[in-house]
Amino acid sequence: MLFSKACIYGIRATFYVSLYQGKREFIPINEISDALGISFHFLTKILQKLTRNSIMISYRGPKGGITLARAPEDISILEIIKAIDGEESLNSCILGLPGCGTERPCPLHDEWGPKRDALYQIFANTTLKNINEKFLIENFRISWKDNGGSTH
Repeated sequence: MLFSKACIYGIRATFYVSLYQGKREFIPINEISDALGISFHFLTKILQKLTRNSIMISYRGPKGGITLARAPEDISILEIIKAIDGEESLNSCILGLPGCGTERPCPLHDEWGPKRDALYQIFANTTLKNINEKFLIENFRISWKDNGGSTH
């Protein structure tokens, strides 16, 4: 279960938009691209997948951009992963070997299975709201928030 660059960028972009939920109607895609250091054209393709999967809503025009289709507490990280990389990304062999399964397990299959299942549950139970509480944006960069208020 290794995620594509598109998936990681999709999670970051969705998180970025969620920070402004209720404060701004639509976030311009070029703002997200600049803030997160993601190619505008690559980000546009990622956001199209999220829009097709009812995670985001897009609006064209001078005041257009992107926003969440639902409240941050109603969007799980698992939903974003599935929208971009598909369900198979969560069930694939950790070594990337074709045909890995219970009948033909790879050397890590038996150890990886329970860990993969635990990660699946973490992603299913973690919403954008959950991660909003642990991060902040400073100077247009997403960074960790520690107990002392400083960033890393």
